[in-house]
Amino acid sequence: MMPEAIAASSIDQAVHCANMESPFMARLCTLLTQRDWPEGQIRTRIFHWLGDTGAKGQSVPLRLCGALHALRLNGDDALMLAYPPHDVSDDALWQAVSAALVEHAAFIDRFIDNAPQTNEVRRAAGIIAALHWLHARHPLPVRLTELGASAGLNLMCDRFALSLPDMRYGPDDAALTLSPTWTGPVPPRTAPVVVDRLGVDLNPLHPQNPDDALRLQAYLWADQPHRLDMTRAAMAIAGAPVMKGDAIDGLTPRLPHVRGQLHLIYHTITWQYFPADRQALGRARIEAAGASATDDTPLAWLGMEADGTDAPGAALTLRLWPGNVTVQLARVDFHGRWIDWIAPD
Repeated sequence: MMPEAIAASSIDQAVHCANMESPFMARLCTLLTQRDWPEGQIRTRIFHWLGDTGAKGQSVPLRLCGALHALRLNGDDALMLAYPPHDVSDDALWQAVSAALVEHAAFIDRFIDNAPQTNEVRRAAGIIAALHWLHARHPLPVRLTELGASAGLNLMCDRFALSLPDMRYGPDDAALTLSPTWTGPVPPRTAPVVVDRLGVDLNPLHPQNPDDALRLQAYLWADQPHRLDMTRAAMAIAGAPVMKGDAIDGLTPRLPHVRGQLHLIYHTITWQYFPADRQALGRARIEAAGASATDDTPLAWLGMEADGTDAPGAALTLRLWPGNVTVQLARVDFHGRWIDWIAPD
């Protein structure tokens, strides 16, 4: 029998996936709790997993689902026939999954060693909107620093287009176009220019590396091909450097001001995973740098993070120096599907 903790984590993941418009993933996570797993290496490892297996811990069900999707993307015949766009019975889907758990046990075992890692490109819509809002106030070249950058895909946000009602932002030859459901006023139509960009991540992924490229795609859900298409388009033009290391340690050398540049530090659904002491240190260092910012060396700190309120989605919050002004820009869907823009003109 599946341990209670794993079952609860799988059901929680199923609910989350259903809420994020992935009925296939909701179905797969539910099946994990309802069916008999074949004896073997994967059943033993997952059923005896130590620690928090849920979404706020080690996300074990999502690790397993990512491994299965990676096999499907790599051409496993049974999974290809059982996964979308095919629509098969629960019995047929579980037969394909059961076979994979046995036949590809070594691959799955290696894959689930690492925590889930994505680079949700649709979150770039909030970054693009914030850049335009900022540029209207500080029309300077922009230096980007992303904390928890994964593969650095969203550091290329100036190569993406943002399509809003009666307004389009970005280059004519954009690598991809983001079209979130938008409510509220639209940001100013300015022309920010990114002149420097760097990401920091404990485990950076490199889109040109086949294994890393597979991992990036595996955690996108099989019944959401539009996410795969956008990620592949972003991977094709990825070129931002992402250094390996602690985010706060990596940020520190970037904090000295560069005259004539706006420095935008940002993170999306990442800050909550930093240990409390690193959060405190990062906040102190950013605030210290902000205290010496001028109109010729402005500093902006943008976070798209859960804020513990009952409001839907995440808060898109900006702190801006000089002046240490905090601005609530928007509420944003965790996957960037919608934006409720509330920033002042």
